[in-house]
Amino acid sequence: MKSFLFAAAMLVSAFTTTSTQAESRQDFLLINRTGYDIGEVYISPAKADDWEEDILGSDDSLDDGEQREIKFHRAGKTCLWDLKVVYDEDDSTAVWHDINLCEVSKITIKYNRKTDTTSATFD
Repeated sequence: MKSFLFAAAMLVSAFTTTSTQAESRQDFLLINRTGYDIGEVYISPAKADDWEEDILGSDDSLDDGEQREIKFHRAGKTCLWDLKVVYDEDDSTAVWHDINLCEVSKITIKYNRKTDTTSATFD
């Protein structure tokens, strides 16, 4: 009986830990399929007043066809984030709001030349 209770307690503990980790997980893969290089990428909690720092760094870019794993160094309590990209070529921007990074693990950015619009898919 003791071994059964110990096993049940371990199972509950493992479930709780896994559930908590899943809720705070915001890491994702960012893929550039725009046909252009992206010079800056900003991620901020939804409804924040500023964009914080460029996560690519000042000397880096996300070239067309390239992908980058975006990792959060601290576990945040929020799941909703805003994303902004700035193109190298002309400094134009594209912005998406309220992305649930607790549910999204891959963001693919595309550009349509005919309509002059940047879009994203969230998987």
